[in-house]
Parts: sequence; C-alpha cells; structure tokens
Amino acid sequence: MNLTDTGGRDAPIFAPDAFRLGDEEAALIDKARRFGARVLSPRAAQHDREATFPIENFRDMHPEGLLRICVPKEHGGLGASFRTYCLAAAELGRYCGATALSWNMHVCSTLWTGALADDLEMSAAERAEHNARRPAHYRRIVEDGALYSQPFSEGGAAAAGAAAFGTEARPVAGGFLVSGKKIFASLSGAADYYGILCTERAEGEEASRRNTLYLAVPANAPGVSVTGDWDPLGMRGTVSRTLLMKDVFVPESELLMPHGVYFRAATSWPHMFLTLSPTYMGLAQAAYDFTVAYLRGEAPGTPPVKRRMFPTKQVAVAEMHVMLEQTKALWFQAVSEARANPTKSQVLRAYAAQHTVMENANTLAAKAIRTCGGQSMLKSLPLERIYRDSRCGSLMLPWTAEICLDRLGRETLYEPGEKDE
Repeated sequence: MNLTDTGGRDAPIFAPDAFRLGDEEAALIDKARRFGARVLSPRAAQHDREATFPIENFRDMHPEGLLRICVPKEHGGLGASFRTYCLAAAELGRYCGATALSWNMHVCSTLWTGALADDLEMSAAERAEHNARRPAHYRRIVEDGALYSQPFSEGGAAAAGAAAFGTEARPVAGGFLVSGKKIFASLSGAADYYGILCTERAEGEEASRRNTLYLAVPANAPGVSVTGDWDPLGMRGTVSRTLLMKDVFVPESELLMPHGVYFRAATSWPHMFLTLSPTYMGLAQAAYDFTVAYLRGEAPGTPPVKRRMFPTKQVAVAEMHVMLEQTKALWFQAVSEARANPTKSQVLRAYAAQHTVMENANTLAAKAIRTCGGQSMLKSLPLERIYRDSRCGSLMLPWTAEICLDRLGRETLYEPGEKDE
C-alpha cells in the first residue's frame, strides 16, 4: 500500500491539491516531510529519553537547506513565506516535536527579519539600515550553518506583551551592554547566536516596550552563561535551560531589527506569535496517524494484529478524524491570512486557531491512548511521547490558551477605546 497516495500515515498533512498549494510551496513542505520521516523520527525517542539536544538533526538540516528556509532568495535562502514555513514546521512536528519547536526558534530569526520585516512600514533610513545589516546574519546561516535561538520568556509579563522586557541593553560606545535572564531558552548551549529581545534603557530612562531591541548575542561572548537542569515532562529534546547575560558587550551591527521596529512588528504583525503552533499541528496529526496504523495492525514496533473491527474503536477514530479536520481547517485559514495590519476578524481567528491547535493536540493524543489501549503507553512506541510533548503547549507564551480566550472575549465585546462607565 502506498501511504502517501492513499491518505495514510505518511501522507502530507495538507494535501497540495485539496489546499490549493503552489508547486514551489508544496515542494518545500514535501522536503520537510521527507526529512522528518527519514532523519528525525529514528532519533526522537533517544533524545526524549535522555533529554539531550538533537544537534545532529540541525547539522543535517544545513545541506538540505532547511536552516535557510525563510532566508530571502536574494541572500541564498529558499524564500519561504510565513504560511509555507508553518506547513513545513507542522510536517517536522509530526516526527519530532522537540526538533520542530527548536527549529522554530531558529527560523523565526530569519522569518522576522525577512518576509515579515519586508511587510512592515519603515522609513527610508530604517529600511536602508535593515537591508545593510541583515545579510551578515544570513551569511552565517547559509554558508556556515549557524544556529540562531530566540529566548523569549523571563517569568514575568513581558513575554505576554504586557510589560517591557526585564533584560536590558545599556547604550555604550559602539553597541550595548546586555544584562538579564531568559528562562525556557530553547537551544541553550547549542545555538551560535541568541536572538535576544531586550529593553534599550539609558541611565535615568524609564523602561518602555517601545524601546525593545532585537539583538543577536554571540553565544561565546564574555558574560553569557547557561545554567540549571533540564528534566521536564515533555519537549525534553529542546534543552531549554536558563540563559544568563551579565554586561555582555554586543556591537550595534548585531541588531536584527532597527531601533523601534520590533515594537512596530509586535503591534502590526500579530501572526508572528503564531509560529509555535505548527509543531502542535504536527503532533495532532501524529496522534491520529499512530491510532489508525495501530488499529490496522501496521504500527512499527507492534505485532501485526488488527483491532479495527470493534465498533468502539471505529467511533473513536471517527471522532478523532472530525476533530483533526476541524483543527486543520481553522489553522490553515489563520496562517494563510498572516500579514501586516490584519483585520479584527483575522486577529480573532488567529487567537482561535492558536487555542484550538494547542488544546486539540493533547486531546487527540489522550484519545489515542484511550483508543489504542495499554500497549500505547510503552516508551518503545511514540504515542506516550506525543502525549507528553503536546501536554504543555497551551502554557506557552506569548499566546497561552488563557490569554487567547481573554483576548477573544474582550476584543469581541469591546471596540478600541470603549469602556464601561
């Protein structure tokens, strides 16, 4: 049986014909799908078990072009759009959630500075500054396979967009002195550069979100250190230890966006915060894939025993199929609408898609375990890892499930500036 042609376990999550994908877009997504099946899947269990970072996955991505998937073509990249990246990331997520989530942290450094920045309004001076600086970052990735990370969380309100970042950059001659702490910093100890969001703050100035800087901090710069243990429930292969910076000198040339442009992006390009969701879209598909293969007696590592004849199993798979298709349809629409200055309905749909994917991925994994039975909990099979990896997606800032619901309710009932007297 050819699974790719029959809609089976390794078929594309989003069939090119059904979702009207262009040939180039479909080819990039297919590249990710095949890479995930061939390279990521065989290594996923070991890195999960040992909580080790799968650096070899990223080394293997370099010759495949996946590290430069969102680098603009004129700079040697593949020039993937926001949607193309999201669909490709979902394909990696179905084979190794930890690698896909870490890959997101790397790719965003090029997506944000590439297609997203090109869609922003900038002055002529800002555009010239940005176009002069970003080629150096792209060359590191394209030529050397450099890895960029994107530590975001600090344990406060900054990652949710409600306060200025506590990590601060003090202007000095030729650059900045950066000090602060980032928690849950994926790729800690593995990245070559950390894309740090921090608050530019001169002596005596108040901290302001408008003064957010996006800086590439070299991992080997004096004052950079990684601390703490990493032994979490899921996403163990991300190795997201705590990143510390103490008076780290960062040259002004390491600005990933001009002064003030990140704040503009965060307020006018909100879909930029949807990029964690593709991993969980892939995990949702993986939970369903495993269930179908297992009940058909075709799951690798299990005896060829069919369990599909029981009505309870058939109903459970039907319910999973409905939930999966609902999730895919909403999420595909949301990532297809990503752009600068989206409409109110598009922003609300993005919140709804984020909430739906993050919640439904784990619901599907739990349903898969219940449907497949006790053997599915064995660590020799991927389902229990899929369950653990999907469990905490709803907690991830900046758009946790609760934040999505809060904003959906408030922004539906209130127009900007409206108050209750």
